[in-house]
Amino acid sequence: MTGMEEPIKVLLIDDHEMVRIGLAAVLDTEDGIEVVGEASNGVDGIRLALSYKPDVVLMDLVMEGMDGVETTAKLLEQHGDCKVIVLTSFIDDSKLYPVIEAGAFSYLLKTSRASEIAEAIRAAARGQSVLESQVAAKMMNRFRQPKQPAQASLHDDLTEREMDVLKRVAQGMSNQEIADELFIGVKTVKFHITNIFNKLQVDDRTQAAIYAHKQGIAE
Repeated sequence: MTGMEEPIKVLLIDDHEMVRIGLAAVLDTEDGIEVVGEASNGVDGIRLALSYKPDVVLMDLVMEGMDGVETTAKLLEQHGDCKVIVLTSFIDDSKLYPVIEAGAFSYLLKTSRASEIAEAIRAAARGQSVLESQVAAKMMNRFRQPKQPAQASLHDDLTEREMDVLKRVAQGMSNQEIADELFIGVKTVKFHITNIFNKLQVDDRTQAAIYAHKQGIAE
């Protein structure tokens, strides 16, 4: 961290103490990231979020009492400025899509490397969603539906290059990975993503990915 830049404030909500201890220990070594609080359940998590005003919340999905889906929805109702990153061991159809609908910004598995979790936190602070590759694949299977060519689709207005970028966003690729694969600059990728958001009438990468999977164009 350089100059007067403020650290990214992170709140941990997980009902496993050892998970919280491990995450806090790892994240506290990361430059520019500060763990401001820990909660073992959704009720306490919401209370701490309102107190500490975190930039990013790492949210367990399966917890006793109020689960990650309900906690995410209620937390964002009261503190909509934070970004919720789901960090879970599960890829369950009954949880995955509902928590994204509830407002989760990114979705990672607990098998992710520490560096990947830290980068997802930094990406969320920049307004960039991250979908772990297995999650993107799961969503593709969950939302694949027969296309209905008789109906006009929002993606009909996308250029061929924008379609290339959208498919890779839906696969959980970062801007840099898309740029490397398509042999274009990161700024160009960002330009295409802005156009995609406008044409699909979505606000972020997660919504764009969901659209792509629903339309069967994410393969």
